[in-house]
Amino acid sequence: MAKVKLTKTELKAQSDALKRFQRFLPMLQLKKQQLQAEIAGIVQKAEAVTAREQAARAALGSWVGLFAAVGEEFLAGLVQVKSIHTGTANIAGVTIPVFESVETEVKEVDAWSTPAWIDDAVKAVTEILSLRCERKVLECQRALVTAELTTTSQRVNLFEKVKIPTCKENIRVIKIAIGDEQTAAVTRGKIAKSRVPETSPDGEVAA
Repeated sequence: MAKVKLTKTELKAQSDALKRFQRFLPMLQLKKQQLQAEIAGIVQKAEAVTAREQAARAALGSWVGLFAAVGEEFLAGLVQVKSIHTGTANIAGVTIPVFESVETEVKEVDAWSTPAWIDDAVKAVTEILSLRCERKVLECQRALVTAELTTTSQRVNLFEKVKIPTCKENIRVIKIAIGDEQTAAVTRGKIAKSRVPETSPDGEVAA
């Protein structure tokens, strides 16, 4: 750490820096609170989506016997995710993806050789895949916002524990040094004045 200069110019620089840090700190603290609230909201949404997915999967449980009739391999490849469509949103300066929809590809089936309930199975599987993709997007949101929260928290700590205390200490040290220098200057002036010989009105030096 560089040694601070004990000058009035440095005092002003440190004072300006302190005001700047004290002005930015509340903004960073507010951003930290916003990010924490957003993460809590994202977690809540993810939990809701997970619950819906679990409910949809549980509903398929009643079809287990029917699935056996066509084979698990057939059902596994019945519906595939082709693409996930997302938009974007901004949360406290962080750009995040927002789930919009999922595009799926359904395996071609022979309507004459497959059960009529296959169409319902396609809808159920598509719903589960859509919920799974939505949860993945929410997980991506959480990762991005958490990373920003980590950075913001580090900045808050830097300002609170390093920058502001350092400026205050530097200002204290500089003020003491300047005060000492001013006192010393006054003392030197008095000493110098006491050493000047007094003169009489006619110009002669008094004894």
